[in-house]
Amino acid sequence: MQNRMCFDDVAWEQSETVSDTWVAELFETDTLRAIGDFMVKHRRGVPTELCQPRAGAFNVSFRMKFEDGGSALIRFPKPGATMFPEEKMKNEVAVIRYIQENTSIPVPFILHWGTKSESPLGLGPFILMEYIDHATDLSTALNTPTLGGEDRPILDPSINIDKLEMLYGQMADILTQLSQLSLPRIGSLAQIDDFTWEARHRPLTIGMNELVRLGTLPRSTLPTTTFEMTSSYFDALAELHLQHLSHQRNDAVNSANDCRRKFVARQLFSKLAREGRLNASANDYGPFKIWCDDLRPSNILINEGLQIVGVIDWEFTYAAPVEYTHAAPWWLLLEQPEYWPDGIEAWEKTFESRLQTFLKVLIEREETAIQQGRLSPDQRLSGPMRQSWTNGDFWITYAARKNFAFDAIFWKKLDPLFFGSSTVAEEHRWEQRIELLSEEERQCMEQVVSQKLEQRQKRTLAWEPEEVDAFEACRPVA
Repeated sequence: MQNRMCFDDVAWEQSETVSDTWVAELFETDTLRAIGDFMVKHRRGVPTELCQPRAGAFNVSFRMKFEDGGSALIRFPKPGATMFPEEKMKNEVAVIRYIQENTSIPVPFILHWGTKSESPLGLGPFILMEYIDHATDLSTALNTPTLGGEDRPILDPSINIDKLEMLYGQMADILTQLSQLSLPRIGSLAQIDDFTWEARHRPLTIGMNELVRLGTLPRSTLPTTTFEMTSSYFDALAELHLQHLSHQRNDAVNSANDCRRKFVARQLFSKLAREGRLNASANDYGPFKIWCDDLRPSNILINEGLQIVGVIDWEFTYAAPVEYTHAAPWWLLLEQPEYWPDGIEAWEKTFESRLQTFLKVLIEREETAIQQGRLSPDQRLSGPMRQSWTNGDFWITYAARKNFAFDAIFWKKLDPLFFGSSTVAEEHRWEQRIELLSEEERQCMEQVVSQKLEQRQKRTLAWEPEEVDAFEACRPVA
């Protein structure tokens, strides 16, 4: 039984081809020279070395060293991997400056930024920032030493508890500061003036990027506005789950019953959203909290003394429902529950013990902050975080955000939470729950099943034309 939605492999292959080819062209001598000259123009000092580019999941970065001992970093989004490059870049600039102004979280200092038309050789929108000198990242410090670079990271089960508490404690400080930032709408930030930011744009999420890239979802199906209510936002996310199943061309289902199982889960989740049962907060109208989809240990830079010196990659950050902030951080084990080698139940058991450690140090940090006047007692994060884990809200927000993990989470966690325990095996529980669907929804289900089985007969790329043409549009200008 396919427990979760797989990526569309045809779209994934195309995405990788576009990204890899574009990255390879960056090594052309003229391209490197243009990038280097551009960086020197916007960062004072005598340059000494342009380092080899480094490619991450969504971006490629170049570091230029200077005679004064400092460095600058310019970052471009990767075509094929980043589906909304201009929007992503503008959002990140605004939120970095917002966090810099309102917290003590160490974020990169932005020297210059611009659109594709303003970039060297038209490579793409860019951010030029001061490089944060560091020894390693938090993920490496927490990772199991026997795992190689090609392996997915997993928290070292034998890690020294004092080391773990010290690193968790620093992350607790960061989460506490972010939890104190509130905005009146759900959305991505725009800087109005030197001291004012507003959630003026739709919340651009990693999920939206991946739905277009690997779920072949048309852009027209995505949210286009901000949200003033948590319930309406959850309703929009539930609709995206339905659209995902409908539009993903390949690898979406492996049988007729697998399709029915996925359809029933999404319809029930949508029903819960419409009834306002997914949001736990008493105040549906906020305030809303700053949330970063990509805040995880690999984006936390530390020095040789294991002290955090920088937090990077804020591109998918927005004002979100407070339920997101109240959920325990999934990255305590480094690995996501849907990818845990022994399954979600094993992940949950291991996570439970590490969560207790995190909550312990979080409470200690909160006490210190209260004594120093930096936090009021009613701003504590530890209580809501513990409650979210205990009452299952953690899994609601996780399922809402994670399109490709949705099926595994829904049937293991949300179905029993909302519809009661069952003696029926998990893979057949949809047959029991189908009675909760209307006759119209059941008819729609059979239409989707027919569509999905027909699509399985022939594999083809289902990206929209603007996605297919992305590579040619992003080639360096000769």
